[in-house]
This record gives sequence, C-alpha cells and structure tokens, in this order.
Amino acid sequence: GFTICHTVVRAGSESRLQYRRHLEACYCISGTGEVEDMTGTVHRVEPGTVYVLDAHDDHFLRADSAGDMVLVSVFNPPLKGTEKHNLNGEGGSAY
Repeated sequence: GFTICHTVVRAGSESRLQYRRHLEACYCISGTGEVEDMTGTVHRVEPGTVYVLDAHDDHFLRADSAGDMVLVSVFNPPLKGTEKHNLNGEGGSAY
C-alpha cells in the first residue's frame, strides 16, 4: 500500500524534514523550489520534476519566494494519519 498527499510548500519557506519510517516520492505540479540533501547537494524542483527520497533521507525542502510549490507526495508504507510535523523546533521535523 501507499498514501498519496497533496502537499503545499509555502512561498519562501524552508523546512528540514525526515521520514524515518517511510519512503517518499514527490511530483511537482506547480511552483518552483529545491531539495537539498545533508551533503549540500541541491536539486531544483519545477513542474514535472519527480524526486525520490529512498533512504529515509534527512533533507531541506524550499519553495521559491515567487509562489507556493505544490507537490503530489507518495509515501510507502502508508501513513497512519497520526503523523505530524513540528516545523517550529530546531533541528527539523522527523517521524
């Protein structure tokens, strides 16, 4: 199984994220931004881009200031529905 989510990354935002129990693949449907891994490698994201985090990768997700970035996110195994990010803490958000 899997879970599909409609994800909106707010314009100009940056979030440090990690999914310790899920693999994630995202397809950008609008907006632009980037994903940065913990080695400092940056990957541009624009409509039509697919990026895959297949090693429970700790990463930064950023939307450009011009507008929100909208993604279709797929998680495996399926989310339970109780997972929540805490984007206010230092060190990023992980579950």
